[in-house]
Amino acid sequence: MLLRRALYRWQMIAVVVLPIWLAVGWAIFGGGGWGTLGLVLVVPIAFVVLGIVALLTNVRPTVRHERALSWIDVGVLSAWQLSIIGTGFYGATATGFGVLAILLGIAAFWVAVWQLVTDGANRMKASMAEFERLAGEQPGASTGGAPGAATPGVRRPPFDDGSDDVIVIHESRED
Repeated sequence: MLLRRALYRWQMIAVVVLPIWLAVGWAIFGGGGWGTLGLVLVVPIAFVVLGIVALLTNVRPTVRHERALSWIDVGVLSAWQLSIIGTGFYGATATGFGVLAILLGIAAFWVAVWQLVTDGANRMKASMAEFERLAGEQPGASTGGAPGAATPGVRRPPFDDGSDDVIVIHESRED
C-alpha cells in the first residue's frame, strides 16, 4: 500500500518533472539542431499526455477514496515513466526508449480509460443492488400472499380505508 500511495502522489509531480527532465537531459547529454526541434515538440506533448493520464487515474472513485493507485496502474505507469527517464539520457538507446515511451504512453492511456469505465460500472452495480435492497424493504411491500398487500411493480388504484383523509382527484380530458 505504501508503494501505491507513493506513486499516487508522484504521478502529479511527474507531469511537470519528466518533461523538464527531457529538456535538462538534452542539455547535458544531447546535441544538434534537429534534436532541439524535436525536443520543442516532445516536451509539451509529454506534459499533456502525462497530465491526461494522471487526470483519468485520479478521477476514478476507488483511487480518490484509497488515495492509492491500483497494481495495474503501478506497473504500467512505472514502466512508462522509467522509459521517459531512459529517453532523457540520450545515449545509444534513446531511440529505443523513445519508442517504448510512446507505446507505453498509449497503453497507459487506454488502461486508465478501461479502469475508469470498469470502476464506474462496478459502482453502478453496487448502487443498483442497494437500491433494489432498499426498495424491497419499503413499508407495504411484501413477498408473501396476504390479500390486498402491495407487490413490487404492481400499481394499485387509491382507496379509502377510513383511517386517513384521502383526496382522490380524477383527471378528465375534454377536447
